[in-house]
Amino acid sequence: MTGKAGDQISEFHQQLPGPRLGVGMDCCVIPLRHGGLSLVQTTDFFYPLVEDPYMMGRIACANVLSDLYAMGITECDNMLMLLSVSQRMNDKDRERVMPLMIRGFRDAAEEGGTSVTGGQTVINPWIIIGGVASVVCQPNEFIMPDGAVPGDVLVLTKPLGTQVAVNAHQWLDQPERWNKIKLVVTKEEVKEAYQEAMFSMATLNRTAAALMHKFQAHAATDVTGFGLLGHANNLATQQQNEVAFVIHNLPIIAKMAAISKACGNAFSLLQGRSSETSGGLLVCLPREQAAKFCSEMKSQSSGVGGQGTAGGAWIIGIVEKGDRHARIIDKPRIIEVAPRGSQAANQENSPAPSPNLS
Repeated sequence: MTGKAGDQISEFHQQLPGPRLGVGMDCCVIPLRHGGLSLVQTTDFFYPLVEDPYMMGRIACANVLSDLYAMGITECDNMLMLLSVSQRMNDKDRERVMPLMIRGFRDAAEEGGTSVTGGQTVINPWIIIGGVASVVCQPNEFIMPDGAVPGDVLVLTKPLGTQVAVNAHQWLDQPERWNKIKLVVTKEEVKEAYQEAMFSMATLNRTAAALMHKFQAHAATDVTGFGLLGHANNLATQQQNEVAFVIHNLPIIAKMAAISKACGNAFSLLQGRSSETSGGLLVCLPREQAAKFCSEMKSQSSGVGGQGTAGGAWIIGIVEKGDRHARIIDKPRIIEVAPRGSQAANQENSPAPSPNLS
C-alpha cells in the first residue's frame, strides 16, 4: 500500500464520530470520499425455522434490517436478496414455496420503506434465505454503539424464547420429546407461543430505532444467534467507558422458561445463551429516559401489524462501572410475556412491569 493510499484510508476512518470499531459491530460503517457521508451496510442469511414460507421471508428480511436499526438507522436505501433453492425439492413444491418466501421478504422490505433491487439465487442441498441492506448516512442518522455510561438502563424490545418456542412446536409430532415437557405446558400453549415467536421475529425493529434518537440512546445491538448474554457481552466490550452490564430481568414468552427447565436446561435460556432469531434491540438509555422509551414502544406497537400484549419493551438491567463485560444475576426475575391473542393477553391491560433492579 502506498503512503498516499494509507493516508486516505486513515483520513476516512477519522471521519467516524467515535473510535474505530471493527469485527463485532452489527454493521460496517464506511466513510465515503464526498460530503461527510458514510455507507452503512450489513448482510445475513440462515436456514428456514418456521413452517410458513411467507412468514419465513418476512423474518429473513426483518433480521437483515435489524442490524441497521441497532445503530438507530431508520431508513434503508437498498436491499439485495440471497436465496438458495434446495435441489431436494420437487418442481411442484419449489414453485409453491419459493415465490412465497420471496414475497414475504419483499413485503417486509416495503414495510421498512425500502425495496429489493437484485440479489443472487443458487441451487443448494438446503434452503437458505437472507440479504444485504445498504444505506448512505449523515453522521446524525446513526448512533455508534460505544457510548454507554454508568447509570444507564438496559432495555430489551422483544421477548426471549423464540428458539424454545420453535423447537417445542416441532416436538408436538415427536412423542419422545413431547413427553419431556407435557407436564409443564399444554399443546395449545405451545401453539400460541409458536405463533407469538413467529410474529415477533417478523416484526421490524424500526420503531425502536427511531425512539433511540428521541430518547438519547447511548448504544445498542440486536439480540440474535449468540443469545442475550452473548450480544450483551459483545456490546459491553465495545464501550469507550469502563462499564459493565448487569441483567436482572428476563422477559420470556410465556411457558418457555418452564420448557427450558423441563429439558434439563438444554437451551440455557435463563443463562442468556439461548439463540434468538430476529430478536429485539438491547438498548442503553439514560435512566430518566428508559421508562418513557418503554411506554412509547408499547403504545406505538399496540394494534400495529398484529401487535398485542407482546409488543413493547422491558427494562432488564443497569450499566455500572466495570470491566466491559455483561452478566445475569443468579436469580433473575422472569417476566412471563403472554402471546398476543391468548386468553392471558386479552385480560392484560396493565402497563409494562416496573423494573426490579435491586
